[in-house]
Amino acid sequence: MSEQEKNVPLCEENIIHENLIDTVNRNMPDIDTLYDLAELYRIFADSTRIRILYVLFESEVCVCDIAAVLNMSVSAISHQLRLLKAARLVKFRRDGKTLYYSLADNHVKTIIAQGIEHIKE
Repeated sequence: MSEQEKNVPLCEENIIHENLIDTVNRNMPDIDTLYDLAELYRIFADSTRIRILYVLFESEVCVCDIAAVLNMSVSAISHQLRLLKAARLVKFRRDGKTLYYSLADNHVKTIIAQGIEHIKE
């Protein structure tokens, strides 16, 4: 037995708590939903995408404005926006030839706000 395995606490009484297991199993989302949730958090795991989301948290803007704020190329921002759109985290509206990007809905704004609040605690 490895040193790490020795430090893992075991169930001393070997009792399975059936009620707890039944409750968790009833409430557990299906595997596809959990996979989609993992993919959503994977999108949030990139600092460039987080920075873009924060810009959009503050205001609806075009890709050129995002690139200027983040001091990045329009091409790099466009690539990340495609991923964010595919994840349904951002949306856009067209005004003539210009696309203006914003957060997809209040859920995204809440995720960002709560994340910031959490790390500042």
